[in-house]
Amino acid sequence: MTIGKYLRWKDENGNEFRPVSLTGTELLNDRTLNKSTAFTYEERDAFQLDGLLPPRVQTFEDQLNRVYDGFKNASTDIEKYLFLRALQDRNETLFYALLSRHVEEMTPIIYTPTVGKACQEFSHRYQKARGLYITEDNVENMDELARHFTGKDIKIIVVTDSQGILGLGDQGVGGMGIPIGKLSLYTLGAGIHPAHCLPIALDVGTDNQDLLDDPMYLGVPRRRMRGEEYKRFIHQFVVQVKRNFPKAVLQWEDFSKSNAFDNLSDYEEYLPSFNDDIQGTGSVVLAGILGAVKIKGESLVDQHYVVYGAGAGGVGVADQIFAGLLKEGCSHATARGKIFILDSQGLVFDDRDGLDEYKKRYAKPRALAQGWEVSEHGKVSLTELIDNYPVTVLLGTSGIGGAFKEGHIQKMMEYTRRPMIFPLSNPTANCEALPEDIYRWSDGQAIVATGSPFADVNYSGQDFRIGQGNNVFIFPGVGLAAIVSKTQKVTLDMFTTASYALAEMVADDDLAAGCVYPRISSLKQVSLHVATRILTDMQAKDPKCDLANKDIVHELAEHTWEPIYLPYRRV
Repeated sequence: MTIGKYLRWKDENGNEFRPVSLTGTELLNDRTLNKSTAFTYEERDAFQLDGLLPPRVQTFEDQLNRVYDGFKNASTDIEKYLFLRALQDRNETLFYALLSRHVEEMTPIIYTPTVGKACQEFSHRYQKARGLYITEDNVENMDELARHFTGKDIKIIVVTDSQGILGLGDQGVGGMGIPIGKLSLYTLGAGIHPAHCLPIALDVGTDNQDLLDDPMYLGVPRRRMRGEEYKRFIHQFVVQVKRNFPKAVLQWEDFSKSNAFDNLSDYEEYLPSFNDDIQGTGSVVLAGILGAVKIKGESLVDQHYVVYGAGAGGVGVADQIFAGLLKEGCSHATARGKIFILDSQGLVFDDRDGLDEYKKRYAKPRALAQGWEVSEHGKVSLTELIDNYPVTVLLGTSGIGGAFKEGHIQKMMEYTRRPMIFPLSNPTANCEALPEDIYRWSDGQAIVATGSPFADVNYSGQDFRIGQGNNVFIFPGVGLAAIVSKTQKVTLDMFTTASYALAEMVADDDLAAGCVYPRISSLKQVSLHVATRILTDMQAKDPKCDLANKDIVHELAEHTWEPIYLPYRRV
């Protein structure tokens, strides 16, 4: 079985082993091959490790117990993050085995919400090199930079320019924590070998004055590129990616809302790429809505949707709801009419001066609000929209903590007995409303999902499990399907299929507890189900595709890796 340049061989007796050429400290310093104290006596002799390790050989279980104790002894979340990152940098097999045993406990540490603080403190807590840092000075030399990697067979790249990091904004070069974290989830969820993963930070400067004033800041100390200079840089970068990593799927991550849409539309036909903030967010939210309408015994078509926050994530949510409505039989006009988006100026109308291109498809005619009572002429607030229109689904992507009020929910209950309220912004401080407040305001009738992790809520003797609309349920499976299928374009249809696949993974017990997402502990099963559904759909729609007449289960197995130690034999 081939995993990049690493081969899993079988000997004449059918025993699996891995051929390895590195010896001594070079082997110990290779994070994808290092077994540390678990190297056997025979391996220590064969690979010149005698005297480089403590004498006693540990089992894999011994190592897992030791590193878990180390994790538990860290006193703060950021210390736990740094502990796990250090482990990842020295022994990736042990790192992923540990994560796979403690998914619910450790996912919030390696990614949201803790990764946000890690990005903010990146320059002061920098530990070890990982990935590529691309600047205007080296973008044309990516072929030379790529030669430094021991793993040449890159299949998934996550790239950020760090301008829109979570709800924190511009973090300069510190945004590298996001691609590193996302790729960890690709391996954890979809089994993509870490040697196939490449995190990239595009250092195009920063407008964060605190960073520019910090003598410890590790990025280029200049203001951000903008306009044509930025577009030229992105074009150079994408051309170099296609040239040097021709098998790779490119994931755009945490760009500003305008650049996010521009980069996606400019290059989605040029190489297989997608933007998780737009498409992944939309897909996971649609999956939650599918679960909620199942609880209600209704359909997507029966709902009226408000997306509060019209950035990349918000419009991505609207796009995916639109795609779901079309799949359910709505006409284009009817589907668009059911979706309202609001930004900092209120409800988006089609006659607004300087309206962003990506918002236009959901902009409403001014005549719609004729006769509505509003406090400021020409503007409609969230409260005024809910007061005048029968909203049944309220989705928060604004990053404004506490934006959803008791009056909003109680008014919605005049339109539907069970309103859907999804305060999706993260980190937790930016959540539009706290779940316990929503249950109290709705007398336990609202269907709630969040973007950040929350503890269960007990209201009037009933336990509610708060489902987290985490993109991790979507992007690993989509990325794996794109790799296996060798698709030339990652389509919106793939994300729609992913939404329905994710919704299928929510158990009846979860729905009975008001929860519309599976537990994060089932991430591996969810990711493989999402990938399987996408590949099956592609196979059915295009008999001439690369998957024609192939066994999808076998193809997925050929592309996935389990974090276990194989015996090594020297070559």
